[in-house]
Amino acid sequence: MSYSVTINLPQNVAIDNLELSMLVASQLYDKGKLSLGQAADVANLSKRTFIELLGHYNVSVFNYPSSEIFTEMAYA
Repeated sequence: MSYSVTINLPQNVAIDNLELSMLVASQLYDKGKLSLGQAADVANLSKRTFIELLGHYNVSVFNYPSSEIFTEMAYA
């Protein structure tokens, strides 16, 4: 299931559809609301391209909470 959202921005905001969709998708991915594949779909990009662009939005491709990393390391 998917839905569309309309956002009204001031005319002086120069942003194209790709940048806006990347901002939304990268933040939803970073917050764990979307999987990598879902976020790539929202941005209308391949997974590879989405991964390559994530760094431009200060989002790590390794979306793994630090608390879980320490737990995993304790059992390694």
